[in-house]
This record gives sequence, structure tokens and C-alpha cells, in this order.
Amino acid sequence: MSDIEIAQKANMKPIIGLVKERFGIDAEHLDPFGHYKAKLSLEYVNSLADKKDGKLILVTAISPTPAGEGKTTTTVGLGDALNRIGKKAIMCLREPSLGPCFGVKGGAAGGGYAQVVPMEDINLHFTGDFHAIGVAHNLLAALIDNHITQGNALGIDPRRIQWKRVVDMNDRALRKIIIGLGGIGNGYSREDGYDIVVASEVMAILCLATSRADLKERLGRIVIGYKADGKTPIYASDLKAHGAMAALLKDAIKPNLVQTLENNIAIIHGGPFANIAHGCNTVTATKTALKLADYVVTEAGFGADLGAEKFIDIKCRMSGLKPSAVVLVATVRALKFHGGIAKEDLNQENLPALEKGFENLQRHYQNITQHYGLPCVVCVNHFTFDTEAELDLLQSKCKSLGANCVVSKHWAEGGAGAENLANEIVNIVDSRESGCTYVYDENLSSWDKIATIATKLYGASGIVASAKIKDQLLTWDENYGKFPVCIAKTQMSFSTNPNLKGAPSGHTVEINEVRLSNGAGFIVAVAGDMMTMPGLPKSPAAERIDIDDDGKITGLF
Repeated sequence: MSDIEIAQKANMKPIIGLVKERFGIDAEHLDPFGHYKAKLSLEYVNSLADKKDGKLILVTAISPTPAGEGKTTTTVGLGDALNRIGKKAIMCLREPSLGPCFGVKGGAAGGGYAQVVPMEDINLHFTGDFHAIGVAHNLLAALIDNHITQGNALGIDPRRIQWKRVVDMNDRALRKIIIGLGGIGNGYSREDGYDIVVASEVMAILCLATSRADLKERLGRIVIGYKADGKTPIYASDLKAHGAMAALLKDAIKPNLVQTLENNIAIIHGGPFANIAHGCNTVTATKTALKLADYVVTEAGFGADLGAEKFIDIKCRMSGLKPSAVVLVATVRALKFHGGIAKEDLNQENLPALEKGFENLQRHYQNITQHYGLPCVVCVNHFTFDTEAELDLLQSKCKSLGANCVVSKHWAEGGAGAENLANEIVNIVDSRESGCTYVYDENLSSWDKIATIATKLYGASGIVASAKIKDQLLTWDENYGKFPVCIAKTQMSFSTNPNLKGAPSGHTVEINEVRLSNGAGFIVAVAGDMMTMPGLPKSPAAERIDIDDDGKITGLF
């Protein structure tokens, strides 16, 4: 059966009763969205403040490939397995974006028998969080243009507006546009553009905010542009926009509760991409789960060089979260792809390609253990085409690296297939104090922070940028010097070339643009040819998604 067919046969329990049964949360603290989704009130979240935190486990992966790795699937499978062996566990996931759902990547609800449900709802509109983020973002854009049309009392320079518009869809035609055509009644003409919602600073702010007051204050700090001198910033608070924006997000800030196929609770909240944003679910969701459960399994987007680094250097640094261990997900197929094998040949045994591709896993593992300071278990997400010889070779290579390696069959068997992984993780996290090390010191210059990530994690020889970009970073360092950096880079490679597989070394990382996300509290560095508005592929997934007269959806994956 396909993932969606498995999900549609799930024996879901009403979420209100399930949350009461598992965690003793009364219905008055929940806002139900139908029978199987609910938001948890912030008042209840705040009531948990004095409770002891559980152990936080991060799931990350090798560099992504078209062969698939299964990070979300592993997160769900591990969470189900922890509950199966008698542990009290919750999974914290990101919300899927419609861009990948209708594009090429698909949804983000797991797969096989390790899924969160209702799968169709989660992958489509869910509880409306992304809609609220998009509207709040675009309200600010509308207020900027209206302010200039109405006399521009703040002296905003139309050439220096930093705030684009957003839409939750892959639409390359919107990357660069002209607005205000049609005469004086339609405002003024200027260049503009769209990013995808997951790249919005409002998304980043929602994911890092700790309360409604913090949310509103962060929204007010957004720099929308500059005056004609090019130095004096204009803030969202100058436009009196942050109150209305926060009002639009009043429900979006509440964590969303759903369940797995095995009726275990998962919190799905927030969803920035890790290749163009910071790639983690909300701080609120993670901290809430840590108060409710003894073990919390969370994921960070794409490979450990992107999502995991930002989880450590941005999310943990800002929130005080302290992970206990990392699961590094890999597949035999993906490693063979990194070894140079074409996608159509990955189901054939190829030990030399597997050995060559192992260098990608090795660098990620060493980054996690040496630069993040965390113990790491390698999880081989099992595919039916994997041969015993390939699995033996992979386990042998991991052993020589000093890595614990577990072959897990959660995709086919659910939580039962991941019990060995769960026991391995429990043994590690119960025997050490939680905590990690950051990749760079916050007192370094922004340039040096970027260079440290590139050389330490990516294996680069250094970074380059224009004099204009260097000057901009120096200027920002005067006021925002302690901000972490968020590198927007292809997820497919340690380099900025998506076709460079394995573990390249000695390459140069070119920084083509920098953006100040003052509300979120970090500086974005765009490395290489990176788009913050993706495009659809030649054959988008949308062509295969359909619905019948009974409302049954097909083709979603």
C-alpha cells in the first residue's frame, strides 16, 4: 500500500480523549479542529513551567538525495518505539509546506507504518498556521506601500525596502515582479518579489517566540527598509504594524496536537525550511513536550550541516534547550548515490559505491560528535532492496568510525521495527548530562561565524563575498554583533554546488547576499545560487493529486 492508503486505514482515536488518557490534559485546554487535531492553550503551556524537563533527542540525516533518507519517518518510528518499550515519549515535528507537497519532495508526515495522522490534513491546510503567517507577513507589505502612497511621513526609501511578499507555493514567476501598475490610484510602481512562506521572517519569529508578548515585540523589531541615507532603519513598529500582525497570529502560536498510527501524541508546529531558514519546529512546542514527556524526539531539516547546525547554534543558543543525543539517519540507497550511482541503479548491490559514499556519513558524524559535542547513533533506515552484504559493510564502516549503528525497520513494522534503536538511545541519554557545544563563539564577527561554519562543517577552504557584502556585515556587527548566522545553502551537498556529492573539501563558499532578520534575531547569509522562492519541477506532484466524489484524496505522498 502507498503511504496515503496506509494513513487512510489508520485507527485514529479522538484527540481530546487521547490527550486526556496519555497526559491528563482536560478538554478545556484544547481547541479542537475536527476530531483528530487540536491546539493546546498557552495558558496550559505556561502552567507547566515548574515541571522537570525530559530528555531531548535530535534526529538529523546525511546530505539529502533523490533516493530519500526518511528523517521524519525515523522520528515517528523512534517515538513509537520509545512508547512501546514503556517510555513516555512525544515527537515534535515541523509543519509541511504546500510548495514541496505539490512540487517534487512530497509531504512531511512520515511514511509506511511510521506516520502522523490525519496525513492529508497535516500535509494540506492543517490548522491554518501557514495561512496566518502569510497574511501577517503580507499585511506588513501592504502597510509599507500604503504608508508611502499616503505621504511617506517616515521617509522610507522605495529603493531600499527589504520586505518582500510571500505565498505558500512554489512559483518561480513571482521571484521578481513590478507592483503598482495602472496609474496613481494603484500606488506607485516599484520592483518587488515573493518568497515562500517558510522563508518568511514571520515564520522564524513564530518558531523562536516564547510568548505572545515576545512574539509582538519581535514583530515590532522587523527592519522593513531604510531611509534615503541607507543607514537609518525603519521598523515594523514605526508603521504600528506589529499589534495587528500579532493579532493574526493569536492562534497560530498555539502548538498543534495530533497522533501517530500507533496513537502516540505528536506536536507539529512551525515549519521553516533548513536550506533557506533555520529548519526547526517552534521553541514553544519543544519546551511543552519536554514538560509533558520523559523523552522528546525532534527533527531538524535536511542534513546535519544545515538543520542540526541551526538547531544547535540558533534554536538551542536562543532558548537554552539542551539536547542529549543525535540520531543520524542514512540509507544504503542514499549512500550509494553519494558514491556516484544513478538513481535508477540504486536497487542493485554495489559495495564499492557504498564504501565511497560513506564519506558523506562520516563527515556528518564527525561534525555531530566533534563540533556539536553530542553522542550520535547512526540509524540505517532499512529498504527492502538492501542486501546483507551492504548492511554488513555499512555496519563495519560505522564500527571502524567508533559509531553505534542500528538497522531499523520502522517503515515496514512501525514502532516494533525501531525498538533496538530506542533501547540504544535510552542507554545513551540516561547515562549523560544533557548539553552541547556551539560551532562558533557569539563574540566572533558575522564574517568569522560564517567562515567557521564553512571551514569546520562544510570542509571549505574559506568564504568569499563582494566588498559591499563585507561592509554590510561590518555595519550590522555594530548593533547586532552577537546574532547567530543562518546560512541559506543547497541541502544536496556540503558545497554550494548541488551536484558535488560525498564529502568535498577545499571548495570555496561564495556569499552572494546577506539579510538582517532583526525580529528573529539572526543574520541570513545566502551562499551560492540559492532561491528563497523555489520553482515547480517539470512533472509536479500536483498533477497526480486528486479527490473523488466522496472526498477521498489520492496521489498525496
